[in-house]
Amino acid sequence: MNFEILTLFPDMLAGFLNASVIGRATEKGLISVRLTDIRDYTLDKHRKVDDTPYGGGYGMVMTCQPALDCIRAVKARLTGSVRTIYLSPQGKVFSHSKAVQLAGYDNLILFCGHYEGVDERIIELGIDEEISIGDYVLTGGELPAAVVTDCVSRLIDGVLPDKQCYEEESIASGLLEYPQYTKPRIFEGLEVPEVLIGGHHANIEKWRKARSLERTATKRPDLLNLLNKDD
Repeated sequence: MNFEILTLFPDMLAGFLNASVIGRATEKGLISVRLTDIRDYTLDKHRKVDDTPYGGGYGMVMTCQPALDCIRAVKARLTGSVRTIYLSPQGKVFSHSKAVQLAGYDNLILFCGHYEGVDERIIELGIDEEISIGDYVLTGGELPAAVVTDCVSRLIDGVLPDKQCYEEESIASGLLEYPQYTKPRIFEGLEVPEVLIGGHHANIEKWRKARSLERTATKRPDLLNLLNKDD
């Protein structure tokens, strides 16, 4: 799978994309991630990509020409299915189910806004959908683009050692994950639950499921409401 991140600040993402799971997946050729500087497409001799908003108001707005020329140039060199996403607080909130859907595309173009927003015509002419990672304000779309890239890339075959790595963990299964423990068995008076020591797999599975339901009911009851609604 190929991720195309269009941004005014590629240096913000370079380190993240070369590390950990994404870095290893890129080295193995399981995914590709390319950063494109939107500013490279401006026709302004000063490399300007923003201007004051019509009607007045605070801040600057990204202009159509460099943004749309960048989107179109990237699209023109891609083969296979393409989905162009604007990371925006006005989009639907990103979820695991959306990540699964996006993993079905050959290419994702992630357009990072900045300043006080983008000219609406960029969205109308170049964007397939808007996605938000939460109801809060960020400086730009770079962090949301990193979140989407990380989440979707984990669903690509071979990126993680086994499907269980993402199918049974928190949220993906519909519930929060059960408590996890490792050595030592006792630490500062707190002991690993006996059921996990005995090696009885059926009992361990039963305990994990009960703790998962308990933890979800306590910490994220809204997830149980969603499960009941789906039923």
